[in-house]
Amino acid sequence: MIEVYELSKKFGDFCAVDRVSFSVPEGVIFGFLGPNGAGKTTTIRMLTTMLRPTGGRMLVDGHDPVKEQYQVRRSFGIVFQDPSLDEELTAFENMDFHGVLYGLPSWERRQNIEKLLCLVELEERQDELVKFFSTGMKRRLEVARALLHQPKILFLDEPTLGLDPQTRKRIWDYIKDLNQGQKLTVFFTTHYLDEVERAADQIAIIDQGRIIVNDTPSNIKNKTGSSSLEDAFILLTGKVIRDEDPSAMDRMRLRRKFRRKR
Repeated sequence: MIEVYELSKKFGDFCAVDRVSFSVPEGVIFGFLGPNGAGKTTTIRMLTTMLRPTGGRMLVDGHDPVKEQYQVRRSFGIVFQDPSLDEELTAFENMDFHGVLYGLPSWERRQNIEKLLCLVELEERQDELVKFFSTGMKRRLEVARALLHQPKILFLDEPTLGLDPQTRKRIWDYIKDLNQGQKLTVFFTTHYLDEVERAADQIAIIDQGRIIVNDTPSNIKNKTGSSSLEDAFILLTGKVIRDEDPSAMDRMRLRRKFRRKR
């Protein structure tokens, strides 16, 4: 479902992703892990057509994200790390607007919205403004919205960041049910390694722009002699605390610097 070969991305002199290769079969829950600034979000942005790679090749559902952006965008749904709902709209209106952007006819939008809001247990709140929702409710709505056009792939960038354990479990229950029932392929990043152990079929760990291991969680624990995935992760990536991912402003400055050099 996802094929990546020698994928690279540079911002001026800084190499955020360095010749990364991996594949994600259909119907797999794939965890993409790494310390802050390792290249996870940059890789997702390239796969989802938001960022052009410096080098390498990729295919998403058989299409090239650089040359076939429309086909690729139709094939996936995404839940961003940062909030992306319009809080001045209701839950239904947020969903409906998303469906319009994807060209879904009104009858299909309404049918899918009703089904998905029921799935994430927000059907009774569909006419309320999102600004009055809790953080967990907003996240559940973002998951429902990402599934509205019935994608084959779901990208999740830190989907449960800052949520309480009950909401985290509920969101993963939804995702695993869809994965098992509809063979939905899931590509996710998270720092909650307990979630990875419970949910992921396969994981890749990226550090300093390069993949250092790509295997099942149990195999990675066995190879490192670790009792938990968290212990294995620290052994593989070190104990040094990393800075946060470069901000959009940092990336912009790097791009400007690069343009001036050219």
